[in-house]
Amino acid sequence: MASRSSTVVDVAPEPRPLPSRYLTPDDLVAMFDLPSVETVYQWRRKRTGPRGFRVGRHLRYDPVDVQAWVESLREGAAA
Repeated sequence: MASRSSTVVDVAPEPRPLPSRYLTPDDLVAMFDLPSVETVYQWRRKRTGPRGFRVGRHLRYDPVDVQAWVESLREGAAA
């Protein structure tokens, strides 16, 4: 009797393309009508805002991460 075995292969998802432009803290202030850029920095310190990253000394946000953060807020508000 022949034995059958199956092999599971992990396939890495296709990396998403880089956005044409990453967002700055000032962009988030304008998008969400925030009182100041300090609000964005407070979110980062408290880990409550969208995921950001540094390019040298500059803070940047991927628009996809910002959209995911907004969606998570909407889901939390609907619950």
